Amino acid sequence: MWEDPLLESQEKNKSPYLSIVSPVYLAESLVDELVNRLIKHVSEITEKFEIILVEDGSSDGSWRKIEENCKKDSRITGIKLSRNFGQHFAITAGLGQASGNWVVVMDCDLQDQPEEIGKLLKAAEQGYEIVLASRTSRTDGIFKCFISRLFYRILSFLSGTRYNSTVANFGVYHQMVIESILKMPERIRFFPAMVNWVGYTKIMVPVEHAKRPEGKSSYNFKKQFKLAIDIMLAYSDRPLRLIIGLGLFISFFAFILGGVIFYRYVKGQINVVGYASLITSICFFSGIIVSVLGVIGLYIGKIFDGIKNRPLYLVTKKLNSSRQNGKNSF
Repeated sequence: MWEDPLLESQEKNKSPYLSIVSPVYLAESLVDELVNRLIKHVSEITEKFEIILVEDGSSDGSWRKIEENCKKDSRITGIKLSRNFGQHFAITAGLGQASGNWVVVMDCDLQDQPEEIGKLLKAAEQGYEIVLASRTSRTDGIFKCFISRLFYRILSFLSGTRYNSTVANFGVYHQMVIESILKMPERIRFFPAMVNWVGYTKIMVPVEHAKRPEGKSSYNFKKQFKLAIDIMLAYSDRPLRLIIGLGLFISFFAFILGGVIFYRYVKGQINVVGYASLITSICFFSGIIVSVLGVIGLYIGKIFDGIKNRPLYLVTKKLNSSRQNGKNSF
């Protein structure tokens, strides 16, 4: 079908140069400041921008604040999810709405500072499709930083892919990177892993990490551990390979032990068969078998979740949205 080049050019000019996507959860007191600082500093870069705030089933007044800001400025788009689906699902919902040439993904807690967007975009315009913000000096507490580093180290080991603990969601991404990510239908969403998988040219730019103005992160150790398990199961089969290695090691150890026992029996050094050692061996190998079945069961469980083919998220309200269904209908 022939397309009018002039019409195509006009449609392109209507698209914003920059889209800022931010998932919002329990941030009633932060939404106004986030929007004001974004408008102030992004306006210095370009007047063609849009701000997409995705409310992820908060129990506070976050959506009311988003509504108020949407009424004040048509460049702000509000998306309300039907319940709390999780940060990375909310990011996916926002990406489906973004239409800018460049897309910024950032958290709403203002630890990702709007003032750093210009620095990231400047690096992107030098020819990189992905510019990741590296938090060289984090302002989180010692325990939070330790848990974060531990999380990424365990994740790197179990997934077989190296992750940098200083890099999270904050960054600038070319539109074709976002389109590639939206083509990924995984039921388990982890934005940094998806960015890592799609490839493209990337660079890390050091940024200043701010203190959280108030409140605390909803990512506690329990949630991070669960996220690590989900990512491990979704993006790697390394646990199964580790189990195979463990099985071979136990078999080799059992073969050596059997040889030693046979040698001692021939030499007449074994008079009474050890009841305690027998029970210990049974318990040990039973535990190994149950663990193996448990890991396999986790993989089967994730397959079961995937074949249900449920939507990744459900949207109940949209404000100032030029796209009724976004780029992808999930």
